[in-house]
Amino acid sequence: MTLKIYGIAASRALRNLWTAEELGLPYEHIKVSYTDPALKEPAFLALNPNGAIPVIDDGGTVVFESLAINLYLARRHGAGTLGAADWAEEAHMLQWTLWTATEIESQTRIWVQQMIYLPEAERDPAVLAAALQALARRLAVADGVLAGRPWLVGDRFTVADLNLASVLLRFKEFGGEAHPHLSAWHQRCLARPAAQRALAMRTAG
Repeated sequence: MTLKIYGIAASRALRNLWTAEELGLPYEHIKVSYTDPALKEPAFLALNPNGAIPVIDDGGTVVFESLAINLYLARRHGAGTLGAADWAEEAHMLQWTLWTATEIESQTRIWVQQMIYLPEAERDPAVLAAALQALARRLAVADGVLAGRPWLVGDRFTVADLNLASVLLRFKEFGGEAHPHLSAWHQRCLARPAAQRALAMRTAG
């Protein structure tokens, strides 16, 4: 059965579309928005009880949470390439993905809330500055790691790189260019043909 990916490209579903493109998987893209009332209907809640996108149905295996979806797809369809070749790589892919979720996205969400969703008059400069400072410390960690190697895990682009790079789509706004090794890595990630195809979907709407 064909993989189904629920969610518009201008959402976290972009991460899953990028992964499917990297793996060359045939998939059906079901373009449901995060504001669609259908998310609260029983049919969708049966897929994701949170009533949120993205969610996938891979031949009956249903998974929500974008980074978890990517880990699943990489392990199920890309072992030894985008996914792990052994248990050590598996552990490090989990490590970097959980780090991305807890240390990076927790801060980038504050930036998005302040700069995208709140009217300018309601923004809190102190909150924004604190988030960017905390993010800078964490980006420095990844920059140091990437000073000695081109990718986060092993000697190739993997789901660990994809997960972090996709959370850092607004790399420049997050101050990423202050970290040269991370900046070069981010450019390598987004220059990949699969990334470009996914980003084109985001632009197209």
